[in-house]
Amino acid sequence: MFKFICAITTRALFLLVSLISVWRVTYVKQDLYYWLLTILFLPLVVEMIITLRSRKGQDYKWFSPAIFLFLISIIPSIWILELHHQQDKATAPKCKKLDSWENLREMITLNKTQGNLTDQSYLNNLNQALSTVCSNEWILFLHQTLLLLLIVGKWLLPLGGGVTRDELSQLLLIFVGTAADILEFTSETLSDVKENSPQLVYIVLSVWTWSMLQFPLHVAVVNSKPANEGEQEAGEASLCSKYRTDIWSIVEALFIQDGPFLVVRLTVMTYFDVFHQMLVFFSVKNFLVVILNLYRLVVICQDSRSRAGRGSAVPCV
Repeated sequence: MFKFICAITTRALFLLVSLISVWRVTYVKQDLYYWLLTILFLPLVVEMIITLRSRKGQDYKWFSPAIFLFLISIIPSIWILELHHQQDKATAPKCKKLDSWENLREMITLNKTQGNLTDQSYLNNLNQALSTVCSNEWILFLHQTLLLLLIVGKWLLPLGGGVTRDELSQLLLIFVGTAADILEFTSETLSDVKENSPQLVYIVLSVWTWSMLQFPLHVAVVNSKPANEGEQEAGEASLCSKYRTDIWSIVEALFIQDGPFLVVRLTVMTYFDVFHQMLVFFSVKNFLVVILNLYRLVVICQDSRSRAGRGSAVPCV
């Protein structure tokens, strides 16, 4: 029963945050047709029904369909909001930034001078308070909520078959570091976008979307063990099975996160002529991560060759 409740609660939170993002899109665009984005919620609902009936809410070992479908349901809304903000930020009306406790209290506190409020008037006041918040603050809130919910959601989802609690804890720690890097990349890089550089927005959002595909995958920590461990000694394991997690971590760094982030930041500095201290620092950080992962790959290859030379390793095919 506890697993069943956790599975439903996690997906309900996914749907709620996606619904908030769609509501924000319809408000910003002033077009009710954008409510059609809720059609993207249907695959997540279908997945929930199938998983609850066939697997009792249990997640899968290597891949999380719930997290993947949650990304599908919310990423288009964030794209629309980002593009709209970049196009209209020069003419945006005066708004409230959530950069002080005073501004936050003004947004939360509703006008109750008229006595007891009805539900309709309460919702109208709440809508008015939320509408005064700056678009950039809304977008940042959605980015932060998305990343935090991916971590908490994975924690709440029932474990997939073959996944241990130790592997789950490692995966969650990796998610925290990955989420921090992705949030820093989007917030810092998009803040450097000039008014005449809409193509940079598309580049940053494309790389951001590509980097988010790490979260549904669990290859970074989940090990593949033989059915009968006694049949195969540790020294005779293949390169793929022994270094599976290391190889996947290298692939993520080179082709999904730090590698693309480095390319984008170098493009921002060279082609778009943007230069500041933090941009240089994070570019160097991405470069170091790429170099260290290449060094790790060389170490793994050398170790495999030395073991193959002694006849104690099976090459990876």
